[in-house]
Amino acid sequence: MSVNNYSRRKFLRDALLASAAAATPGLLMGRSFAGADKVNLACVGIGNRGAEIIKALYDTGLANIVALCDVDMEAPHTLAILKQFPNVPRFKDFRQMFDKMGNQIEAVSIGTPDFSHFPITMMAIGLGKHVYVEKPMARTFQEVELMMKAAAKHPKVVTQMGNQGHSEANYFQFKTWKEAGIIKDVTAITAHMNSARRWHGWNPKITSFPAAEPIPSTLDWDVWQMQTQGHQFNKDFVNGQWRCWFDFGMGALGDWGAHILDTAHEFLDLGLPYEVDPLRLDGHNNFFYPMSTTLSFKFPKRGAMPPVEIKWYDGLDNLPPIPAGYGVQGLDPNIPPPSTGAMQPAKLNPGKIIYSKDLTFKGGSHGSTLSIIPEEKAKEMASKLPTVPTTPSNHFANFLKACKGEEKTRSSFAIAGPLSQVFCLGVLAQWTGEKIVFDRNKKIITSSKRANELLIGPPPRKGWEQYYKV
Repeated sequence: MSVNNYSRRKFLRDALLASAAAATPGLLMGRSFAGADKVNLACVGIGNRGAEIIKALYDTGLANIVALCDVDMEAPHTLAILKQFPNVPRFKDFRQMFDKMGNQIEAVSIGTPDFSHFPITMMAIGLGKHVYVEKPMARTFQEVELMMKAAAKHPKVVTQMGNQGHSEANYFQFKTWKEAGIIKDVTAITAHMNSARRWHGWNPKITSFPAAEPIPSTLDWDVWQMQTQGHQFNKDFVNGQWRCWFDFGMGALGDWGAHILDTAHEFLDLGLPYEVDPLRLDGHNNFFYPMSTTLSFKFPKRGAMPPVEIKWYDGLDNLPPIPAGYGVQGLDPNIPPPSTGAMQPAKLNPGKIIYSKDLTFKGGSHGSTLSIIPEEKAKEMASKLPTVPTTPSNHFANFLKACKGEEKTRSSFAIAGPLSQVFCLGVLAQWTGEKIVFDRNKKIITSSKRANELLIGPPPRKGWEQYYKV
């Protein structure tokens, strides 16, 4: 945050008011490959989670991989994709990829760290390329806002955020049960993710970032940082470790929130909270995420729906209260393990408990379906439950079919953007340690000048300013 007041004021003004220029020059391409069976897909981020996304998109049979891009090309975690697609052109800089191959690309998958989603997405949309971007959409509230505006400005561009459970059983069940009046008058939701994270075991009493280390020969460290303020290389910034740091990632909330709260957020029309209160922040510091967090998100009445409070719990020793009749929740095969290892069966599954006026529901994460508790109530309700349709396509096929004009994406930026912004506000409560009071209409924080500045963050590095214009 070490920027002078003039540059901050100028950037805030420009970021909020810029509306005339496109993110980058280019006309909407549309379906210029009309009639083709497969979508020409470029992939940015080809290792770790990025590799999983590429394989899932390719396995649909609907994608033709035409370009591969990674700042750490030929590092060990990229080799599997390079071996699978040995003849596909390779790039370290997404800007060069679009410059040299733009007319051959219809869509792009983005499986990079949270902070780097933004510039890649904005350039792609400005060029008329469809975008599949991993969750959360971006690291800052304002970047998500600009991504939504760019998508709205280019309505022919298909967008999809990568919370893959939003195309599976829980999506259709929640939608059907809400429409049938089974889920109604919800007043409280408990969301929990209590497995080990990468920063557990680190010393929270740090006073600086880790010391500089030699940059690996395969890594373009300058491009890796993209629009962020400069950092010296350290192994604990890359290959998933970026998730630990406020400067780069979104912690457990940004990682798992979109897999746990997505359906409730959409179908209960929650929008943005008016208050986020950090009830517990064990091991709070100015650099990486707390060891345990409890956050309270408060949403107002929406039409005939009552106000809702969501309480988020993460951390190894921070399990939420469990209601009577909860029963035993074994490991759910629909929930993938966290990137740090296997789920621990003795602990509570990542998931949610939903409290309504008449019924209580429990559910897991991703595509896991809800069940009514206690069991006696579930048996009583069994004959009243509507038939839930099955998914016509998984999340990856849904995106590619939407690129072809055959479906609409289920987690477009219009849906996923406000959800991601909820997590951005939660992260600000974790970072500052302050209660966030938020004006939903003006989209500003009224309780803290510093927190309000963090909605946007520091100005981008020189050469990256153009992505903040829509």
